[in-house]
Amino acid sequence: MAGATLDHVVVDARDRIDEAARVYQALGFQLTPRGHHTLGSSNNLAMFGTNYLELLGFGQHSASRPELAAFPAGLNGLVFKTHDAEDTAARARAAGIPASPVSAFSRPVTLDGREQDARFRTTHLPPDSSGIGRVYFCEHLTPELVWRPEWQVHANGARQIVRVLVATNDPSRQATLFTGLFGLSALTAGPDGTIGLTLTDGGSVVLAPVADTLGRLGEAAPDPAGRGDFLAALAIRVASVPAVAQLLRGVPGLVTGPHRVIVPAQAAFNTTILFEDEHAR
Repeated sequence: MAGATLDHVVVDARDRIDEAARVYQALGFQLTPRGHHTLGSSNNLAMFGTNYLELLGFGQHSASRPELAAFPAGLNGLVFKTHDAEDTAARARAAGIPASPVSAFSRPVTLDGREQDARFRTTHLPPDSSGIGRVYFCEHLTPELVWRPEWQVHANGARQIVRVLVATNDPSRQATLFTGLFGLSALTAGPDGTIGLTLTDGGSVVLAPVADTLGRLGEAAPDPAGRGDFLAALAIRVASVPAVAQLLRGVPGLVTGPHRVIVPAQAAFNTTILFEDEHAR
């Protein structure tokens, strides 16, 4: 299977997607117009260079997506790119990973007054296999309807998700899963006990013990909401950390430093956001 490439992350807004959109716009993200999936859910996206952040909520026909109801508000989706969902699912199963049958769906997108369908195919890993929420692969059949230059400009200067922080009581569990999907060479062990999955665009998914993750994030940490293991935080590369600090100076609990600004989870829909420049460590 090809190397790990982050496609997007999902912040579950449940039945509060209007509120989530207001929160993320106030944090300086430009959001795409509200989309409505044929699956029944609704979303707004913050588009970056090669990946994006999705705010996902229940649509009018939310009963058609009962799999979303099991998760609390917050960061609950880790989505990798694939150029062939069927092939990815087959390769995962060959590695002993029970990938779901491929699902095809779409959502209308209006550009220049003309409505077109953005189309996708996905294959999911059962939550009890990943242990950290919804982990799946997304094949974009119409990427030109998703990655639009006019949607990639943000007041906070966001350019790319460069790190996803995972709090887990057993990092080896997810490491074994990622090894089966992407190969042993994609993982590295850190001197601090973390395990990193290297992403092809230079980013990483970092697995760390829950207590260590909560300790490092301090009061900015998300509420586990009963979860043992969970996606805890995003690091997003920005053009200027001082500019972000100035833009978000009124956010309660904001933590600022020379190369990083931390938005506490309580101010970002139970998702800790680290805005970083290229010098952050």
